[in-house]
Amino acid sequence: MATRTGTERRRRAPRRAAAALPAPALLQLIWLASPALPVGGFSYSEGLEAAVEAGAVRDEAQAGAWLIDQLHLSLARSDLAVTARAFAAWQRDDAATVAELNDWVITTRETRELRAQTEQMGRSLLEWLKNRSGGDARIATLAALRPAPTWPVAFALAAAQTGAPRREALLCFAFGWAENMVQAAIKCVPLGQSAGQRMLAALADAIPTAVDHALGLADSERQASTPMLAILGAQHEAQYSRLFRS
Repeated sequence: MATRTGTERRRRAPRRAAAALPAPALLQLIWLASPALPVGGFSYSEGLEAAVEAGAVRDEAQAGAWLIDQLHLSLARSDLAVTARAFAAWQRDDAATVAELNDWVITTRETRELRAQTEQMGRSLLEWLKNRSGGDARIATLAALRPAPTWPVAFALAAAQTGAPRREALLCFAFGWAENMVQAAIKCVPLGQSAGQRMLAALADAIPTAVDHALGLADSERQASTPMLAILGAQHEAQYSRLFRS
């Protein structure tokens, strides 16, 4: 029987599986993505409630399409891209870049409610971090951000503390957002739990592409321009009956 050459053996050898994320890091990411994290994400709809009131979202198909568009047109270009840059900045203890990114988030929020949301969630995560990892000197840097630490910047520090890779941290960020938004849709459209699970499945399929897009953006390509969302968000501030804070 002819023997295979070394080249053939290398070509036919099974690919080695990618290294698994260590269990402590994986569990910490799951914790950060959980709706039970005490940051109040469940109380915001990010304009979805106003879209329902305006008749732009009436059913499962429209709600699902709305959230997929928001993922790609808003989250991937803005908060995910900021989280990616902030994650790397926290890793190298680059306080100047962290402050620059925090300022960018605050100044590009298009409504009062969206700005209040990112500041409130950022402050809440800061308090959570103080209670569980007060020995990290970077927490003082986060606390010193004015007028408040924003949600993407605070989340980036929490994720960096886990030791997980950056892409996995962004997947966690996006999935946590998706869970909160699907729950908002279930309540305000309203929809059933099965519809919510179908929407979450579609978002989970779309999230890796959105994350990879965010990771590939240069600073000059980052943007926060969603006119329809901004208009609806401003209308929500004066909406007569509301379940959510945005």
